[in-house]
Amino acid sequence: MSDLGAALLQIARNAIGAHFGIPPAAGPDQAALPNLQEPGATFVTLMQDGKLRGCIGTLLPCQPLADDVRENACNAAFGDPRFMPLTREEWARTKLEVSLLTPPQPMRFEDEADALAQLRPGIDGVVFRAGPRRSTFLPQVWEQLPTPTEFLAHLKRKAGLPADYWGPEVQLERYEVRKWKEPSP
Repeated sequence: MSDLGAALLQIARNAIGAHFGIPPAAGPDQAALPNLQEPGATFVTLMQDGKLRGCIGTLLPCQPLADDVRENACNAAFGDPRFMPLTREEWARTKLEVSLLTPPQPMRFEDEADALAQLRPGIDGVVFRAGPRRSTFLPQVWEQLPTPTEFLAHLKRKAGLPADYWGPEVQLERYEVRKWKEPSP
């Protein structure tokens, strides 16, 4: 694992642990990693026993990378509306993953079939927009939804639309991630 990945995971773990009064653990020397102070966009994912326990992030780099990870870690643990806030009892068996996003790039397509043909399973994270509705899936979601048709249908549902929805206002953007995952016990 890279020093950057180890530092991001430690920042995330320390941020959540601080909520429970756990002293921060030492990690890689953050002063030796100047990119932690550069703007970055991340998602922090919490897993328990191989199941999602929280995932929150940002799509655009609006604050220093270290701050973005801290904020997203706490939001994933305590503010993901799909889950109850993480408890201290759960914390010991929770594994973290940090994804560092590239800036989203608009996709150009003629219709839904053209958009589906351009998607790259396992590589693309996708932002779906239709009017005021928006959703995104990280590239890791391709593991559960391996075909472009399934992936896009679930993105539409996540945005509150029918799986077969398509209209002229649909916009898609794609991004890639570098990800780091804590080892399982």
